[in-house]
Amino acid sequence: MEPIRLDDSGAAGFVSPQKLFSLEDRVEMAHRALHGKTGPGNEYLEWLDWPETMDPQEMARLTAVARHLRESSDALVVIGIGGSYLGARAGAEMLLSPFWNELSGKVRRGPRLYWAGHHMDSRYISALLKQLDGQDVSVVVISKSGTTIEPGLAFRFIHKYMMERYGREKAARRIVAVTDAKKGLLRDLALAEGFERFSIPAGTGGRYSVLTPVGLLPLAIVGVDVQKVLEGARWARKWYGTMGYTRNDTWRYAAIRHLLYRQGIKLEALIHYDPSLRGLGAWFQQLFAESEGKGGKGLFPVSLQYTTDLHSMGQYLQEGERHIMETAVLFDEDRSPLVIPATEPDRDRLNYIAGRTLEEVNQKAAQGTREAHIKGGVPYLAIHVPQATAEYFGALTYFLMKTCALSSYLLGVNPFDQPGVEAYKTHMFRLLNRPES
Repeated sequence: MEPIRLDDSGAAGFVSPQKLFSLEDRVEMAHRALHGKTGPGNEYLEWLDWPETMDPQEMARLTAVARHLRESSDALVVIGIGGSYLGARAGAEMLLSPFWNELSGKVRRGPRLYWAGHHMDSRYISALLKQLDGQDVSVVVISKSGTTIEPGLAFRFIHKYMMERYGREKAARRIVAVTDAKKGLLRDLALAEGFERFSIPAGTGGRYSVLTPVGLLPLAIVGVDVQKVLEGARWARKWYGTMGYTRNDTWRYAAIRHLLYRQGIKLEALIHYDPSLRGLGAWFQQLFAESEGKGGKGLFPVSLQYTTDLHSMGQYLQEGERHIMETAVLFDEDRSPLVIPATEPDRDRLNYIAGRTLEEVNQKAAQGTREAHIKGGVPYLAIHVPQATAEYFGALTYFLMKTCALSSYLLGVNPFDQPGVEAYKTHMFRLLNRPES
């Protein structure tokens, strides 16, 4: 595999080589704190070596369970919120056809994917339950504790549906719980009902769990080769375990983000020109916001789909307040041979690009946007991914998790806790009159 590559030339006018190298000692300290497990939140660093340390027997069991559910199901409902579902969704959207759920059963390599437990909208759950009728259904419910209210409520409805439709014994064979190995309400329920169970590593928080059964099991059920996902992550662990800016692009990415932040940049827009990366953008938002946003610190992460959002947000990026940096995720391969046809007469005046591929036009849009935004005062980074494959999904998620952890340590915050998330829950539970546990 070729490494994922960071192009930081679009930030050269905003971050001097002197400032960048003056920070290298601090980046090295952050790196050593991560790998030496001496920094804040060091009890949640199991993800760092997970691509190498995941039990092969557990992986074999996961792929066997996934194969059984794939072959026996028309529909898969994945229940979870935040890191419990965003990683799997990112992988599914990046690696499967955009119209995966609409393909016929003879073509589809796995069941249709449905998501639940990521909000509490009643119309969505009602429509989902109706949609499942007539399909053979399997369920993956993901929660470390089992106490998070959004997936908890969704699972109440889905579990009731499965029990009424299949009966207790058959329903249990169609439900898999991904949860804590030793404790928690979901674990207890899974034991009582006889669900198949997979464990979330004790030393891995939700937003860093994409390469564990949290992300791998749903992806395997819909036909993604998760062995290759882990293989790509193993390569990334090797690439980004090295020392120094010239050998480790996570160092440079973390350092440039930090220096731009110190210069007044407050937002980072992760941009992409491929709709298959929308899920990755949502996962990126959660990863960086929940890891860095503490103590009045941190870049505010957003995700934008170009060229769509260039017709709205593009105005602000070009001429609005200068407090935004852009980071593009770009595939280097030309993924489509779709050639633009010529027409006579040339009524839409597009014959000047006839004979070129649509992908080439999209790439020119990316190049033009880069030039315009840099000229307009926007620092611009680009993460070049050689191909949209399972291996590179594993490598890309590892690359971003490693960068996020380093960036958080540079800010002086713990990347692995989320005390602020509990605030809304405290007020919500008071309004619902929840009894004290």
